[in-house]
Amino acid sequence: MYPGVKSPGQIISLLKAKGVRPSKARGQNFLIDANIARKIAEEAALETRDIVVEIGPGLGALTWELAQRAGWVIGVEIDRNLLQVLREILEGQSNVLLIEGDALKIDFDELVGKSLGMEGRGRLPAYKVVANLPYYITSPLLLHLLGSGFNIKRLVLMVQLEVAQRLVAGPGTKDYGALTVFAQYFADIQWVMRVPRKVFFPRPEVDSAVVRLDRRLFPPVDVGDDEEFFFRVVRASFSKRRKILPNALKELVGDRGVVFKALDAAGIAPIRRGETLSLEEFASLSRCLKKELGRG
Repeated sequence: MYPGVKSPGQIISLLKAKGVRPSKARGQNFLIDANIARKIAEEAALETRDIVVEIGPGLGALTWELAQRAGWVIGVEIDRNLLQVLREILEGQSNVLLIEGDALKIDFDELVGKSLGMEGRGRLPAYKVVANLPYYITSPLLLHLLGSGFNIKRLVLMVQLEVAQRLVAGPGTKDYGALTVFAQYFADIQWVMRVPRKVFFPRPEVDSAVVRLDRRLFPPVDVGDDEEFFFRVVRASFSKRRKILPNALKELVGDRGVVFKALDAAGIAPIRRGETLSLEEFASLSRCLKKELGRG
């Protein structure tokens, strides 16, 4: 059983003794429910040969569960003071490495390679990422984790409820957006469970949810030879949600006529809005736009 703190009272006493206060600016809401931590760890489907990176270990409730299952756990914590408390809580866990770092700036392949002593020794083994993400860094961190080409095979993430709803949303729903398309392009995403705010300390103002992202070996759609242009089309399409595509994409391509031609070639009605397009339709539109622009 997790040897660390399990109640708000214990957390308050421990942090006060160490002179540490939860940082609101860093979105520090510590998970204090061992059952939730266990379920998240189980969703990662860890085996003794697995390497798992945990982002934001907090007070170690999830770290402990991961360490009981994985061969090697690397915890990345940005808060130096909290890191000292965490090291004390997890003392004796020989398969846990805790490092200070900003997850938004870390090369995770390099981190794993260094921890395994594998720098420059061939292809890195695929690893998993588990995290309870603060809301303020969720979107940029997802872009970093999924879009940087890291050798991650599965991510199990606890995020704010509305973010989870965006990640699993379908076309035509209010939650569907550019983040949805980006994440679903790189990963197969499954809803795992809703997590009530009462299992955290301090208690946040909203509920959370856990999602599982299995990294795709190949993109699910053909975006041609310019993946970056595909994402520019997606962002532009959602930048003005209430506008139809010819108006939303005018700024990107500079000519509504080009947009009309591309939409016609892609078989997409010009009265459509970005939030109604599937991944396949976005891919077709970006290819046709690229072709029309090349003709100019």
